[in-house]
Order: sequence, then C-alpha cells, then structure tokens
Amino acid sequence: MKKTIELKGVDLQSLLGVGDAHLRLIEDAFPGQVIARGNNILLDGDAKDINTVHDVFHEMIQTLNRKGSLTKKDVQQLIHISNVENGVIKEKTENVIHYGRKGAIQSRTVGQDEYIKNVRENDIVFSIGPAGTGKTYIAVAFAVAALESHQVDKIVLCRPAVEAGENLGFLPGDLQEKVDPYLTPLYDALRDMLLQTKLKPFLAKKIIEVVPLAYMRGRTLNNAFLILDEAQNATTMQMKMFLTRLGVNSKAIITGDVTQIDLPRNVNSGLVQVAKILQKIDGIGFAILTETDVVRHQLVREIIKAYEKE
Repeated sequence: MKKTIELKGVDLQSLLGVGDAHLRLIEDAFPGQVIARGNNILLDGDAKDINTVHDVFHEMIQTLNRKGSLTKKDVQQLIHISNVENGVIKEKTENVIHYGRKGAIQSRTVGQDEYIKNVRENDIVFSIGPAGTGKTYIAVAFAVAALESHQVDKIVLCRPAVEAGENLGFLPGDLQEKVDPYLTPLYDALRDMLLQTKLKPFLAKKIIEVVPLAYMRGRTLNNAFLILDEAQNATTMQMKMFLTRLGVNSKAIITGDVTQIDLPRNVNSGLVQVAKILQKIDGIGFAILTETDVVRHQLVREIIKAYEKE
C-alpha cells in the first residue's frame, strides 16, 4: 500500500527534527518506506503499518502546534502509544484541512464532510446554512492552508457591511477602524489558525486582506483565495461583482444563511438568486448545511429548530 501525507502549514524542520532525527525514529520503529519529499511524506508498506505511521504524523503535528515545539521524547512517546494501541486510529484524518494553533481543523459532521469535498472538487463553492455550522471557519481554514502551501499568493476576505448602512461615514476613526467591527468574525478565525507573528506581517503587507464587499469593485485577483462571508446580505449586483473578481488560479468560497437577511424589504439577496441560477455550472459547488451540522453549544441546535418551527 502506498500513501502520501501532505504537510500543510507545518514547520518541516521542527516536525522532522534536526537532520531528520524524528523521521529516522519513525523509520526505525516501522517496516516499510517513509520518505520526506518537499512538503509530502511518502509511505509504502503494509496497510496496517501505513495507517499507524499516518496517525503518528498526525499526532506529531498536533503536539507541535499545541506546544510550539517537538522533541525526540515526544516522538518516541507517540510511537509507543501507537504500538500499544496496535495502530488504532483515534481520529478521521483524511478530512483535515489545516493544522492551526489549536490543532487539526477537520470536519465534525456529515454536512461538513460534503462541504470539504465540494471545496476540493470546485473552484467556487457556496456554503449555505444556519449559524454555528462552521461555514466561515472551514472557508478560512482552506484559505490559510492554500496560502501556507503556496497554492495561492493572497487571501481576500470580505463581508457586506449592511449593518453600518449610510452611517459608516459618521463612525469615528479611519476606514479600517470603521469597518473592522463588521469583520471581527474573520479576524477571529485567522487568529485561531495563525500565530500573531505570522498574521501581523501578512495583514501589513496585504498578503491577507480583510475588507468590506464594496471595496472589491474593479479588481481582478489572480493566484488568490477569496471568501465572501454573510453573503445573504449581498445584493444581486454585488454578488455578480464579487464572482467576476475571480482571476487565473483563484478559488472562492461564499458563505451565508438565507434565514438571516438584513437587506431592505425591496432589495433581493444575491445568495438566494445564485442558488437558483448557478446550480448546473461545472466547477461551482453547493454545500447545504442544516441544524444537524451545528458545532457550537448544543442549545444552538435547539434554538435553530425552534425558530424554524415558528
């Protein structure tokens, strides 16, 4: 059996050790081949051993992200635990999107499995569902993973600042200070996935941009990962404008909840329209999440159900 482990957003020297010392520990502990090539680990051997080695690498990355470092003792302990457990894999690792500061970011529900599959198979994905289903978090995880693995050169995250309305000009501060409160969920997700020492330079150099939707007009973004959050509050013209920003080698995820539209009554939601007109276009995917995919407090799921009944 052959298998490849992609090391996305991981410090390879810290993971593999000085002079690949950690890698040699794994090679000595398991039969078969374990080869480091670029950002990939190539495994070749018995299926049971391959799955065990895969699990060890997964736990090594978790430990490295949690502690900020990885020692020979850590690796030896993880190998020992894996041997004692006879290769039983505790987590489903094939749907890991990225290893953030708090560990692996991966699907936790069937709906999220489908969401992840859609993103991997399409260049534009619409993720539609209620609050708490991980729409935004998963989108940001994909974007950060793409940036750190050099699949894209830039991330652009945006939201319609509908709540600010025409009062934006009366708020104190410069443009960034005025719109930042409406972009907080995007910043929160980024802080969960990137150390401040990385995130701050990315923002300063505009490698990662967090902007209101209105400021996307007139741009063409190549080699970029675009995210439109709270897309139910984008008008039909704004949605068309956003979708046509996509340049060469770029991807986009659009997230929203069609039950929480804040637009004026006489203004149509662009998210509702695209769900009707773009369903059959190759390269565009739709992931529909429900209350069964809520991953916040267990009461959130019951609250959503109660409102749907009403």
